[in-house]
Amino acid sequence: MWLKLFFLLLYFMVLFMLARIFEAVVWYETGMFATQLVDPVTLSYKKLKTILECRGLGYSGLAEKKDVSELVEKSGELTQGELYSAIKKEKEQTEAGDASTTHFSGEMHFYELVEDTKDGIWLVQVVAQDREALLSQSNWGKMVQKVSQFGIRTGTFNCSNDYRSCIKRGWQRSTLIMSVPQTSASKGKVMLKEYNGRRIETEHIFRWMTSHVAHRIKTLRQSEQLVEEWRSDPAHPVKMFLFARLSQPPAFFSSLSVKFTGRIEFIFVDIRHWDNHSSLSEIGVTQSPAYILKMPEGIYRYGNSTGEFLSLAAMDTFLRSVQPEVNDLFVLSLVLINLLAWMDLFITQGATVKRFVVLIRTLGTYNSILLVSWLPVLV
Repeated sequence: MWLKLFFLLLYFMVLFMLARIFEAVVWYETGMFATQLVDPVTLSYKKLKTILECRGLGYSGLAEKKDVSELVEKSGELTQGELYSAIKKEKEQTEAGDASTTHFSGEMHFYELVEDTKDGIWLVQVVAQDREALLSQSNWGKMVQKVSQFGIRTGTFNCSNDYRSCIKRGWQRSTLIMSVPQTSASKGKVMLKEYNGRRIETEHIFRWMTSHVAHRIKTLRQSEQLVEEWRSDPAHPVKMFLFARLSQPPAFFSSLSVKFTGRIEFIFVDIRHWDNHSSLSEIGVTQSPAYILKMPEGIYRYGNSTGEFLSLAAMDTFLRSVQPEVNDLFVLSLVLINLLAWMDLFITQGATVKRFVVLIRTLGTYNSILLVSWLPVLV
């Protein structure tokens, strides 16, 4: 009896030690002063551009370092941890080279991934038959690398593989197509947008994409609109507000609005020409920019805790803890069920072979029950 309790205690101690080791690794990577604020004025022009790249803000036309640093300040406070993470990510992307892109074989392949999925943003380069691509291979690689960090998937459709589909869709010249969900409802219709700009630089194409995605987010410019949206809404109980002096929200914020469609409503409050600043103080917004999550349980200001950076990955992790996906709950239940099954290895009496036989049987039984229980939900 005491031996069983000893092994059970040892099992939990090993889990505890592994959790502490993983936390130590995260602490080592992000640095001891991850929450310490950094003054953008003290950074180099290159580092400032790296921060704007990670946040998804365009900086073309800003030749002066002062203008770039002001844009960083307007989009959110910069911490030591975010700066370290952005520089590390840029280095990893440079070493990894071009990100992966999908090559569509035909109409059905394009429809299944782009138009029927309805849960993400796509950028597709259409190459007309007997024509050159709009973007060269090197420029397309830069474009893929730039948009992939915001969860935007990319692909290439060569009309030589399916000429009839290109004629049907009107793709008679090489162009760029962007797909984005049209409505705020989950699994809504997908809208295809064609790039008609004359300039084919990466920055201009990216600005065209972010402007279309930003239109999905509800934008408030008057205090009366804010008062109306701040009220409790049973249809949208969880709302993510961004209060900033920007013309449009950062790309990472807009991309998350697509990913959390139907679960969290994203609202951008443009306070550049705000008419009633007392209305902001009444709801607890004392400074800008501010990322405020409003829930039925209360209000939470994003960015105050360790690891809450202004990036897609960081805010995605935070929001998934508030509004998890069905897949997240399934993985969590799968881990817990298998942990319970492994406890039989220490509780079962008898020889080692007998214990492992019972373990395999228990694993099979528990996982079968779990899959049968989740099958109606996953389907």
